[in-house]
Amino acid sequence: MSGLASSWAPFLLHATRFLAPGGRLGLVLPAELLSVNYAAPVRAYLMRRFANVRLVLFEERVFPGVIEEVVLLLAEGEGPTDRFTLHQARYLDDLRDLAGLTSSWAPRDAEDKWITALLPAAAAELYASATLDRRFEQLQNWGTTSLGMVTGNNRYFALNETSVRDLELKQTDIVRISPPGSRHLRGLTFGDSAWREMAGSGSRAWLFYPHGGQVSPAAAAYIARGESTRIHTAYKCRVRKPWWLVPMVETPHLFLTYMNHDTPRLVNNAARVPHVNSVHGVRLWPGRQRVGQDLLPLAALNSLTALGAELVGRSYGGGMLKLEPKEADLLPVPALAVLSDAVDELRALRPQLAKALRGGELIDAIDLVDRVVLVDGLGLRRKDVKVLREARETLFARRSSRG
Repeated sequence: MSGLASSWAPFLLHATRFLAPGGRLGLVLPAELLSVNYAAPVRAYLMRRFANVRLVLFEERVFPGVIEEVVLLLAEGEGPTDRFTLHQARYLDDLRDLAGLTSSWAPRDAEDKWITALLPAAAAELYASATLDRRFEQLQNWGTTSLGMVTGNNRYFALNETSVRDLELKQTDIVRISPPGSRHLRGLTFGDSAWREMAGSGSRAWLFYPHGGQVSPAAAAYIARGESTRIHTAYKCRVRKPWWLVPMVETPHLFLTYMNHDTPRLVNNAARVPHVNSVHGVRLWPGRQRVGQDLLPLAALNSLTALGAELVGRSYGGGMLKLEPKEADLLPVPALAVLSDAVDELRALRPQLAKALRGGELIDAIDLVDRVVLVDGLGLRRKDVKVLREARETLFARRSSRG
């Protein structure tokens, strides 16, 4: 467990060493215990070590000044156990009577994420069944998700057209990029016209990237300006040689927004531009690239994928849902066979989906896709889809209440 990234995990393990045989442990921990991949060894350890493991989650912030969601861990006895008990309370006063707030959960594997325990039983069963169906698969079956370019200083390296013109940079000094941020990636496709529109409106759509084999006088002057303002001393800059050459990433087939208030979006990178690390990139496997670029961004707008995002991602202060690449790998999305069977139906939805997304009507868009992907493709009943949607809305409401 020495590789765990968070400081609370070693603290928890250290605290258990002070318990007498059969003793009790009580700790306030970040709620990421339930969901992050690096906490899997801790979850397994707790179920090996204790006979009774209880968790208390709060719907409201109960600790003044603490934005992050927390969980009370209460453990006792000599393990192992195959289940834990979950109490969902609203306020601290609810701790006086936990009996009516209790549910028991037995994960399939001790290292599994415990966040699924927050689902109603019917939704948990439906989700487990649907994600085990071969007509749904994980995003990693479609391709590999990776981070974008880490510049070390986006304000220096990502330039708008005015800066490019004023600096007299040549085309061999710059490359097109998806501008930093992800607000422009809320539709289905990011194409050349969208890129030109953003570049023309002042977005930082160019990356300073001398690549012509020889540094132009204008680029050399800009590099000297960076050194005069000590840009080259930033960590990511000083550890690479030369400091001003940002390591390029492969141009992805799809963009994946990884910091989201609502739900992650897959977007066709029709502009064929690289990206900085404000979004992830997805490189599709051979044999899946054409249909994946064309239809996966549409098909992924369904209630099962939206619920899966809440379960595989992690909630941050401010109500944001974050997906790291390894978590994005586990995102449940429709299988290739489903998309291949529904090509015409999904393409027919494109105008309606584009209109709904432009208007910020995400739920309307999901409803359209659910009929094609979940009802017709997966064979779910409409009432089953409603159960999945309500479960996602419950987790979303819990997360966004901390916004």
